[in-house]
Amino acid sequence: MSAPRTGTAAAIRAGLRGRCPHCGAGALFAGFVAVAPSCDRCGLDFGFADSGDGPAVFIMLIAGFVLVGAALFVELRYEPVWWVHALVWPPLVVAVCLGLMRPLKGIMIALQYANKAGQGRLEG
Repeated sequence: MSAPRTGTAAAIRAGLRGRCPHCGAGALFAGFVAVAPSCDRCGLDFGFADSGDGPAVFIMLIAGFVLVGAALFVELRYEPVWWVHALVWPPLVVAVCLGLMRPLKGIMIALQYANKAGQGRLEG
């Protein structure tokens, strides 16, 4: 294995690009959001990578804030008929949510690696 890249900033950059948090060169994902079994460059096993529902929660908060704010602005400013909202907002919701899924999942996995996150254990 090559020398690890350390630090939060390096982890965030690697996660945003969907790259291995250890070497920064290999692919983190095998599909759209499916995590690869290991890095194709340095061989890091991605078995530790479990972002859970974290990315989805952040996406709901970010997309909800931005898109509901935009919908309220459009409604109060232009007062369009209801079908304009029904036509405009669902595709934007899908685009924003899918566009944020991969980078946020990459960031969460890279930060798990950088911070050596693990399962909680009870002592005793």
